[in-house]
Amino acid sequence: MNKTLKPMTKALERDLKKLESRAYHAAEWAEDALRRFHSAIPNLQEGQAVRLSLLYDWMFVPLTLWPFNIHEMLNDLLAVLEQGKRLSRQQCIIIDLLPEPPAETICEAVAVHERHVESGSYENLLKTQAKFSQAELAIQTDPELQHQWASIKATFDVQNYADHKGVIRRTMGAERNLRPSFSVNMRSRADVFRAAFDAFCLRWNLYGMLHDEPLLLKLAVNITPYGTMIHIPSYWSFDPKRDIRWDAIASLHRVRVSGRQGAALAEGRAERMKLAKKLRQLDLEALRLKLKGEKKHAFLCEGLGWVPETSAKRFSRLRAEFKK
Repeated sequence: MNKTLKPMTKALERDLKKLESRAYHAAEWAEDALRRFHSAIPNLQEGQAVRLSLLYDWMFVPLTLWPFNIHEMLNDLLAVLEQGKRLSRQQCIIIDLLPEPPAETICEAVAVHERHVESGSYENLLKTQAKFSQAELAIQTDPELQHQWASIKATFDVQNYADHKGVIRRTMGAERNLRPSFSVNMRSRADVFRAAFDAFCLRWNLYGMLHDEPLLLKLAVNITPYGTMIHIPSYWSFDPKRDIRWDAIASLHRVRVSGRQGAALAEGRAERMKLAKKLRQLDLEALRLKLKGEKKHAFLCEGLGWVPETSAKRFSRLRAEFKK
């Protein structure tokens, strides 16, 4: 094997090993982009390499946390560079605004949750499935549902709207119910089918159909790039104490929260900010007066109203917390 190719091959193998346990067959669809990245990176200018490396790092973040299609953008940018062109200003600003990837502990926790979501299993976060099972049995044996589904199949070629598993999904909801597409173009057969199918799913509390099997909505907990969403189906008689494992949900959500929060903590921070501002002024005054050592320490303690026995580390921590 070519000596140049050896490190690239090993790097690719390490990458795929990281992704092999991820949901949605990540290792399969990511392989080509990762191979192209490792091939391109040695020949890139520093600025290009830094930007591409950030997208590369995001490839190992669970899809659930992606703000947009990282894989697609990495492929697009690699194609530009492979043609000997420069990245556009618009492409650069997207990457420059993208934060650093979440910590590995966050990625690991979300990756586990993502595998549950992939299989449609939320039992690790819920206490009871009886309400779901009862409602599912009712719709599976309802002749009216089957009659309406037969009417849809007689009107539309439903296979045109099914995925590779045979699943047809209704239009997804969104935060604050702000849906990307709400209007129906009656001249578009796809729009008409979508409206008919959405109405059918609304009537029967479905998220879709698998061939001729109705897929009833579940009580679900989903991580998004921006937060944690809990969806309670409209048919579900919700009991907050008996239905949900709040400790498990809180643990999953908290993995992304840095530090403690609350009214007392906020008030404490505001007070420390005032002290830090005053300390900066006292530091400048001590410098003007050429105070050092114990004299400076006594001056700062008096200025802040602290006892002379206050540790010098307390001043250091306050300066570090609110560095300009």
